[in-house]
Amino acid sequence: MNLVSIRVITHDIARLVAFYERVTGVPADWATEDFAEIRTSAATLAIGSTRTVPLFAPGSAEPAANRSVIIEFLVDDVDAIYRDLAGFIDEADFVNEPTTMPWGNRALLFRDPDGNLVNFFTPVTDAALAKFGRPSGE
Repeated sequence: MNLVSIRVITHDIARLVAFYERVTGVPADWATEDFAEIRTSAATLAIGSTRTVPLFAPGSAEPAANRSVIIEFLVDDVDAIYRDLAGFIDEADFVNEPTTMPWGNRALLFRDPDGNLVNFFTPVTDAALAKFGRPSGE
């Protein structure tokens, strides 16, 4: 079994897809006007409009209601990304500035336009580097 994607349901798919295209630098692959994917080499962030929810079961997913899941991206240089995003993401949406966590990742947490928590991180300790490898820029 492989985890291949995480799907986010939104009221405004164009806005959320544009946001993730900008913060990741990855262009979306649109399947329909109601469904797009941001594909990386490791996994996919799928984004669906609320119009897709009834295809599963009416009321089974609710946009902008997440307070328990963090969408995480491994990046080469979290500090450089923070500087790049500082003018794009509203200051109030940054949960923290780049911070070295006890488990060895330097992490930047912020909220997307729907309030979902996003973590960009770079491994910096020997243990974290052993787990995730060296950033591709090194």
